[in-house]
Amino acid sequence: MRGNKAACAWVTRRGEIVAALNLTPVDEGYWLTGLLVAEACRGQGLAHELIQQAVASVSGPVWLFCDPGLAGFYQRSGFVEHYGLPQVLNERLVRYQRTKALIAMARL
Repeated sequence: MRGNKAACAWVTRRGEIVAALNLTPVDEGYWLTGLLVAEACRGQGLAHELIQQAVASVSGPVWLFCDPGLAGFYQRSGFVEHYGLPQVLNERLVRYQRTKALIAMARL
């Protein structure tokens, strides 16, 4: 996971780091990126817990981009498909969509 200096990294530890995500301030909200869970720890609800804690710590909308196949996963964490993005994220999404299928989601 590559973080930017404005991002806040969230991690879950079980001795070592087993899950992580980044929240980066964008306009009047945050961009969630880099959600990773160690393969041996998947299916235990760690990602959902980490998302809930990170999102609860900030005020304002949280946006993310994901593969359409992951939409249901993020919906269970309170996200909905949403394209009312800040300009900087909209430009990035358009650029990313040139090479991969992505949808925009938000938790408002």
